[in-house]
Amino acid sequence: MLELRNISYSVSETLPSGKTRETDILKDVNLTIKDRFVAITGPNGSGKSTLAKIIAGIITPTSGQIILDGEDITELSITERAKRGISFAFQQPVRFKGITVKDLISLAAGKKLSTGEACEYLAEVGLCAKEYVGREVNASLSGGELKRIEIAMINARGTMFSVFDEPEAGIDLWSFQNLIEVFKKMHERTSGTILIISHQERILDIADKVIVIAGGRVSAEGTKEEILPELLHASAGCRYTANTANC
Repeated sequence: MLELRNISYSVSETLPSGKTRETDILKDVNLTIKDRFVAITGPNGSGKSTLAKIIAGIITPTSGQIILDGEDITELSITERAKRGISFAFQQPVRFKGITVKDLISLAAGKKLSTGEACEYLAEVGLCAKEYVGREVNASLSGGELKRIEIAMINARGTMFSVFDEPEAGIDLWSFQNLIEVFKKMHERTSGTILIISHQERILDIADKVIVIAGGRVSAEGTKEEILPELLHASAGCRYTANTANC
């Protein structure tokens, strides 16, 4: 279980006048995340990706605490959080020149995988394994290919808390249903929590819990049955608030 207690994050900006201005990205966020599939959604620029990076340890909150299974991990590094079972998939995956796809998946799994084992993870994300397993993770791979390889890596790690920042981005030719099936199989292997940042209704529809972030705050959270009707109403031109959608 992951708890976010009073998490805030601000950035400083130097104005042309030389004065410094503080901009609040997240404001006093409190969440308990323990369900199987949890989706975080909300408008662009609302702080969703920032929150995901704070959970992973890429960004340190300005204030507040992050508690994982009773342990305060607020000051822990990315590496230490990874050791405790947190995985993070970037919205824009990183390229690793000089490393093959097979080596990268083996590193994620924490052991040397056979070609057949690596191919199984690649096949699950819709890549023809024999064409990719020996390729270098460099500029020759498209963004969509990198995204799928990164999902395969997280799957190979088998961690108890996996965070995906817009996993559907760049994989238009690969069906959403296949992506959803990967998440389901991942949960079957780990019985852990999968946290997904997404705008896509088909991904939100598999969530056990949906969290809406707006203006750096949690504006709503609940089951998909409670939240999705309001979101769909809001997308039709209404303003979404914490308790109701006002046109």
